[in-house]
Amino acid sequence: MDAAFIEEMEGELTSLQGEILKNFIAENEDFKKLVSGMDIKDLGDIAADDIMCRKMEALNQHETNRLRSIESALARLKNGRYGICLRCGKKIPVDRLRAIPYAVLCIECKSGEESGGKKQHA
Repeated sequence: MDAAFIEEMEGELTSLQGEILKNFIAENEDFKKLVSGMDIKDLGDIAADDIMCRKMEALNQHETNRLRSIESALARLKNGRYGICLRCGKKIPVDRLRAIPYAVLCIECKSGEESGGKKQHA
């Protein structure tokens, strides 16, 4: 991969990383405000708050996983392994990396994974 593409992807990954971290900070501030404003509530309100908290936890877990994937991609950029499929070792197409800068599998391996198979290249 050429240096310009690597630089482009590093910028994109760093930007995504910053957005996620900014969202975590904003959510934490919103959560603090929400908790500080709570009064004694009836059981229905408590149940609704519990459901909301569980949804937020699920979203946060997804974003945490995404952040880890981004950090891993940045490490692969530094060690020269960026854009190489972790399953088959072939190059991941540039279009796929532009769409998902932290992708670790080529399209064929990802398709095999999603269909439940263990598709391997020769």
